[in-house]
This record gives sequence, structure tokens and C-alpha cells, in this order.
Amino acid sequence: MRYKRILFKVSGGALAGKGGLGFDPVALDHICREIMAPRELGIEVAVVVGGGNIFRGKVAEDWDIERAEADSIGMLGTVMNAVMLRAALKARGPYEARVLTAIRMESVAEPFIRLRAIKHLEKGYIVILGGGIGQPYVTTDYTGVQRAIETRCDAVLIAKEGVDGVYTADPKVDPSARRFRTLRTGDAIEQDIRVMDQSAMLLARDHGLPLHVFDFDKPGCVSRICKGEEVGTLLGPEVQTTMA
Repeated sequence: MRYKRILFKVSGGALAGKGGLGFDPVALDHICREIMAPRELGIEVAVVVGGGNIFRGKVAEDWDIERAEADSIGMLGTVMNAVMLRAALKARGPYEARVLTAIRMESVAEPFIRLRAIKHLEKGYIVILGGGIGQPYVTTDYTGVQRAIETRCDAVLIAKEGVDGVYTADPKVDPSARRFRTLRTGDAIEQDIRVMDQSAMLLARDHGLPLHVFDFDKPGCVSRICKGEEVGTLLGPEVQTTMA
């Protein structure tokens, strides 16, 4: 296997499916299969989930809610998604799952303690991380990279909906856009390629953490990446930038 331990970053919107809000049973089934697939290969799995299916920034703007307050609402949304995901995983597979949150709420989840999270991973538990890092003005992209570094993950797998990697331009707008097969993280930052939050890419670059960007709509991508196959776009500080 290419990796021993991964962090899987999935958006809240992925839980909602085509509806965009709430939870979709078909989407949850797909997410659970993709999370359990690397566990079946013996790979340890952490998950960071967004909250966009419950609360979006657009709503905050429409209601004139200030950013700090909106981010607190969003963090609580990620906790709801984490608990839902744990319940769905328990209902669909044999693997133990734990929710750890940056915001303390012991009646529904364990507090995030770095060494506890690592111990759960070593036991083979799926660790779902909610509540961001507990502070406003921080995206779940950044949370995913930070938690991956803290829990000694070998890579972050970033699930995108409807796009199979990183392109030179938006392929939905520009038909001449080309996909990167590999992309040096420094090049992505210098060229302002908005694959994710730039602060998250900077953190990944500085700590030598590989990032895989792939189309989550295609089943089996997570396992294929872990097996070493070329799927989507690989970003890393040491890789050469090449086109597909």
C-alpha cells in the first residue's frame, strides 16, 4: 500500500447529494463505502467533514451575520455531520468509529486530544473529526491539513464533486482547460490555483504533506489512490508539475 494512514476530507455537500441540503441516503451509502474501502485494505482512516449541507456562508451574508458567529454555526454543523456519519458507518459496516470534536460536548462526542485520536487510529477505529479547530476564520480545508499533521497521517485525500482533479482553469467554463497529473504545491500557490484554501496548501507544503484531489462521484477512487494508482491530481512539495 502507498499509505498506512490517511485523512479523508469530504464536504458537507457530499452528504446532501443532489439536494444540496440535509442528508441523502444514497450519498451517505456512497461516502460510507469509500471510507470503509481503505479500512478493508488495512489502512487507518481519519475523516474531516464540512458543514455546507446545514449552513452556508451565503446564508450568513443574506442575514447579515458576522463572520465569527457564522463560523461558530458552521462548526456546530460539522459536528452534526460527524455524528451522522458515525451512525451511518456503524449501521453499514463492522468498523468501530469515534467522533472527536474541537468544541467540547462530551454527551455526544469525545474532545479532540491528539494522542487519543492517534491511539484510536492505531486500534483500527475510523476517527471522524468535527468542530473544525474550534476557532472562527478557519476553513475545513485548513482543519483537514492541520489534523492530518497532528495525527501523523501520510496524506490527505480531498474529495471533489464533479471534477476529477486540478485544472489550469475551470473546465466547466473553459473547454481548453487541462488537468494536472501532478502539481508542485509551490507552483499551485504561486499561480494562485484555487484548489483549496491557500493557507491549507501552505501548511501542507511546509510539512511535506501530499494532497490528492479526485472526483468523489466515481466509486473506488479512494482505494485506487491508496494502492498507488494515478487518480486525479497529486500535489506535493517535492513532485514535478506535469499534465495529464
